Amino acid sequence: MVENIRLISAQVVEEVLKYDELIPVIESALGKFSNRPQSGVIQPLRTCLRIPAVDGFLGVMPAYSESDGVLSTKLLTFFPHNSGGLSTHSALTVLFHCQTGVPTAILDADVITAYRTAAASAVATKHLVSGSPKKLAILGAGVQARSHFYALSHLYNFYEVTIWNHRPEKAKALAAELGNHVTSVDDAEKAVRDADVIVTATNSSTPVLKAAWVKSGAHVNAVGSCRPDWHEIDPLLMQTAAVYADSKEAALKESGDVIKAGATIVAEIGELVLGKVQPRNSETTVFKSLGIAIEDAVAASLVLSKLDAHTASTQ
Repeated sequence: MVENIRLISAQVVEEVLKYDELIPVIESALGKFSNRPQSGVIQPLRTCLRIPAVDGFLGVMPAYSESDGVLSTKLLTFFPHNSGGLSTHSALTVLFHCQTGVPTAILDADVITAYRTAAASAVATKHLVSGSPKKLAILGAGVQARSHFYALSHLYNFYEVTIWNHRPEKAKALAAELGNHVTSVDDAEKAVRDADVIVTATNSSTPVLKAAWVKSGAHVNAVGSCRPDWHEIDPLLMQTAAVYADSKEAALKESGDVIKAGATIVAEIGELVLGKVQPRNSETTVFKSLGIAIEDAVAASLVLSKLDAHTASTQ
């Protein structure tokens, strides 16, 4: 059995995944998730094994979509105190044959996680932002900051992009990598001032984005601070903005931004996709992204489909 399992590296995943294909796939998956079980999607909450000695955890994220013909589980670890250039996050996605349960592929999921998270934020922004946003602000300068720049830039032509990070040298390096219209700033308030779209992608345990800094009608994609005891968003902003999530159930259990503020979740993004609710895009909005297993499942399936199509075209 093992010798027949395909192993897909991060390099191959990055070569294959493109936002013009991934964003619609994630949009469809979010809609199906919010219409389960009628849609054929089955997905429990993420299971986490806490590892107190290193303040980390091992997570397990299974999902099944009948219409997509995909059965998978994602295994991920978060070890926040890793040093020496070692990533704090590691992940693998395993795909199984839907009829036999036989494992068919193991994919490096670090790139998948970065891309599908940014694609979900792009879907949320598409449904919650009216018109053409001009300024993008990113708080954070890691993998998610980079992927969000590319995913959101796929949808919009931003005239100004500002990046802040608690380590200014990382913000400067990312800004230099991304291009001439991207600048780094040393002050988070200055970064988000007058921004139409804001991304928070930090591992902060305390708020890095204050409500007073956010202009009325702006949209925030909050993708960091992935523990129930951490929060990167000012509770006042979470209490006064229209808050959306990928999964209401997960947000109420896992998101410190939601839990600490006692925030009310208006709807899931999938409900917007399906037209079940109308977007309150005249208000300030927040998309709290936890990352859900069906996103990993359909993204991994897309990678394999594209690899198979390439193989078939060269034979």
